[in-house]
Amino acid sequence: MQVKRSNQIFRRALKKIPGGVNSPVRAWKSVGGKPLVVVRGKGSSIFDADGRRYIDFVGSWGPLILGHAASKIVQAVKQQAMKGFTFGAPTAAEVEMAEIVAKYVPSIQKLRLVSSGTEATMSAIRLARAFTNRTKIVKFDGCYHGHSDGLLVKAGSGVATLGLPDSPGVPDGFARETLTARYNDIQSVQRTFDQHGKNIAAVIVEPICGNMGVILPAPGFLAELRKITRRYESLLIFDEIITGFRVALGGAQKVFNVKPDLTCLGKVLGGGFPLAAFGGRREIMDLLAPLGPVYQAGTLSGNPVAVTAGMTTLQILASPGTYQVLDAKGRRLEEGLMSVQKKHRIQGVVNRFGSMLTVFFGVDRVTHADEARQCDRQKFARFFHGMLRRGVYLPPAPFEAMFISMAHSNADLDRTIAAFDDWAEGETAD
Repeated sequence: MQVKRSNQIFRRALKKIPGGVNSPVRAWKSVGGKPLVVVRGKGSSIFDADGRRYIDFVGSWGPLILGHAASKIVQAVKQQAMKGFTFGAPTAAEVEMAEIVAKYVPSIQKLRLVSSGTEATMSAIRLARAFTNRTKIVKFDGCYHGHSDGLLVKAGSGVATLGLPDSPGVPDGFARETLTARYNDIQSVQRTFDQHGKNIAAVIVEPICGNMGVILPAPGFLAELRKITRRYESLLIFDEIITGFRVALGGAQKVFNVKPDLTCLGKVLGGGFPLAAFGGRREIMDLLAPLGPVYQAGTLSGNPVAVTAGMTTLQILASPGTYQVLDAKGRRLEEGLMSVQKKHRIQGVVNRFGSMLTVFFGVDRVTHADEARQCDRQKFARFFHGMLRRGVYLPPAPFEAMFISMAHSNADLDRTIAAFDDWAEGETAD
């Protein structure tokens, strides 16, 4: 497969951009090779600089739940752009966005819009510390909550992919305020609270993990987190940057009927544009400046173009049956991939929730980060490149989620399953 133009552009990027990329996982470090340079996308497909088309299961890492360049989003954005890109002043659209989010996510009584998931989680934690007058935060090994200081302790996503230790540049004092527990192990949480409970401001968790691969919460795990945090008067923060509006209009908290104190949203919220939010109980959110003493600001927060794309996306997702369609697509792909694994006697497991899934090789189950780290990374790298040669673009890392969009047709999914079957035939041949 010749990728001359992509390679030429990437060589130029290496001279001016660290690692040639503006986000580490894009560099393909865990799978090897040089990344494709994408020039456009449409529906379920992307096209690289060499003119090749691929069925895309990255979807910009989750936001593109309607597919690339969805016509209604494009039209809405064009109309708003004609009125102005940004004002640095209040707009009616951001008020409407806040009302829509609060309608669909009842745990959010008030919210603030920001531009990135990292901003959302960082700000939510600052609020939690101010509200409780405590300093320590509990996170879970393998969960990634952005790259702010203190949250890179035992993080997932690109940190896990690159095999990096806790990031240099984070002072020891910051890291000491972050305690880690094991996801799906409520006893590890209880032990942490037994030792540090009076100093714990909050627990932050991905209710469905997407940053160490897709991992579902064990039955009762989230409900027990809610009980423990209430018992110790700590806050519960759901990082729904991936799952918010991806698994349901009300997010994972609606699916599992667990109400957090604060919620972080992003990705789908912006419809493909930089937009995120954090929100929750009124008395906590009212600590934010200018109403309260906790400072947070952003020049482009509530950007009208991003808000327009996000609101249009949410309006489409609210159509009856949308999430049932997404789940059916996810089930079709999951069952097809599993049938290929069984046919070729490939050890592995497919973890899925709704329209997000991960293929883990070399293991029989993955319920927490330690089990995820046992997967066969070399086989995943061969799988990635084998699928790429067959016209399927997957996340270039074993600890990430594949995302299905409304634009993926059954033919796309069947072609993907057939590509896996063809790759597996060669992989298992004597």
